[in-house]
Amino acid sequence: MPGATEESMARENLPEDFYEKIKPRLHKRIGHELRLAGRVLDLGCGSCDLVRYLAETYHQHVTGVDISDGSFPRYRRASGGLRFRCVHQNAKDLDFTKDASQDAVVSMWALHEMEQPQAILKEAHRALRPGGEILIVDFPRGSLAQRLWNEDYYRPGQIEQLLLQSQFVDVRVRLIEQQQVVLAQGYQPPAQRA
Repeated sequence: MPGATEESMARENLPEDFYEKIKPRLHKRIGHELRLAGRVLDLGCGSCDLVRYLAETYHQHVTGVDISDGSFPRYRRASGGLRFRCVHQNAKDLDFTKDASQDAVVSMWALHEMEQPQAILKEAHRALRPGGEILIVDFPRGSLAQRLWNEDYYRPGQIEQLLLQSQFVDVRVRLIEQQQVVLAQGYQPPAQRA
């Protein structure tokens, strides 16, 4: 199969710092997509880089959630008027978030790490307001990331199924950045009119 060989060669020709180089571009893309959201929840936020970026650039109220606090910034709450915080908690239990209280949920480089992704996506669904958006950015199976870190990643179709099974609608999943990144979007169904 010539296509598979070409993809393998392209993947092997990518620099090992490929993901670090594209990170600012991905932050911009995520920010642009979620620019109208007032309240954003970042699941698997790691060091809260995206949280801070969204708060600083788009002046959003952003809450980052991560089960591991090893990479959290020293000060987890905003200073200087920024509106963000990072919470050490398992994303499958977002008890600090009310139903339909978030305009958007994002997860970058984290879905593959989640032990119970379906439970976490259902919690995200609960937290989103009607019409709210979920945006997932992750490494796909067979990507440079898999060669670098030897972790198990989802195929785009698997992420689509996880979102559909969690009752998101208008789900769209595609490969971007030389097919080295999965970008998945879905929405909380709009409120039903009485």
